[in-house]
Amino acid sequence: MRTRPLGKTGLRVSDFALGTWGLSGEGYGPVAPDERARVVHRALELGVNFVDTSDAYGAGATELELGKLLDGRHDVYVCTRIGVDRSSLPARKHFEREYLERAIERSLKRLGRDAMDVCLLHNPSVDAIASGEATMLMDDFARAGKIVAWGVSVGTEAVGRASIDAGAKIISIGYNLIHSADFHRLSGDIMVSGVGVLARHVLAYGLLAGGWDKEREFPEGDHRAMRWTQEGLGRRIEQLDSLRFLVRGEVTSLRAAAVRFVLANHLVSSAIVGPKTVAQLEQLVREVGGGPVYMRDDALSELPRVLDRIGVDT
Repeated sequence: MRTRPLGKTGLRVSDFALGTWGLSGEGYGPVAPDERARVVHRALELGVNFVDTSDAYGAGATELELGKLLDGRHDVYVCTRIGVDRSSLPARKHFEREYLERAIERSLKRLGRDAMDVCLLHNPSVDAIASGEATMLMDDFARAGKIVAWGVSVGTEAVGRASIDAGAKIISIGYNLIHSADFHRLSGDIMVSGVGVLARHVLAYGLLAGGWDKEREFPEGDHRAMRWTQEGLGRRIEQLDSLRFLVRGEVTSLRAAAVRFVLANHLVSSAIVGPKTVAQLEQLVREVGGGPVYMRDDALSELPRVLDRIGVDT
């Protein structure tokens, strides 16, 4: 496992970050507690030193379990998100200072840490960033030593730009083979600011693993059952055929191509992957290989033309 600088934070993080939404059992169906533990421990054995989570996963239960599994290991960095209130249905977003103060203290207690390595605001709006209340609170906690580095988990280009302008040291943003436009439009701001980038949705919720047919159905409790219509899913699966030219040589699957595409971008600090089993984790690590040449230059050059032909905005 290789490491990269997380922007200008002074932290060096593994090029894979272990995402825990799937492990929480909320995104893709239930996961047995002993399997969660095995995935976390195996990731650490493989050299992963960065774990991504949120206080919203399991309403804090995932943070609490991570605190026990990591057991004070400060050679492993934890990134958590705050700002989603799960105490009511539906969940609500809160970026007021008083709420965030309580959220940070609760997360620290659950994780068993004196300071957060990385703390992100969880998908705020442009207005929430522009008000300054949340970002000033994050600055205050960083100066007090309760947060090493803070940033924003962003859902759009506009929120990403506002976050960088407000002084975020890190952004987490969706970035993959078929969803790259927001990242690319922000690339100039990222280069100038030196902000660290955590790429999420690397496999587009499993679509880019390339193993589904058009009749794929998702069980109850799997968020993908509501994310795509059958027609929309079928159209996306058809698009994948045009991307299979990437599978050649050392790139042995579309899944490998998807992850390698993200890691080939030098602006990315770490790619968040969310395996639910040890087998899935080991497969990802094995297929991506050791780098640093993750994808051939001719494939990267051809890709924008292919994506344009199938109607994907880059």
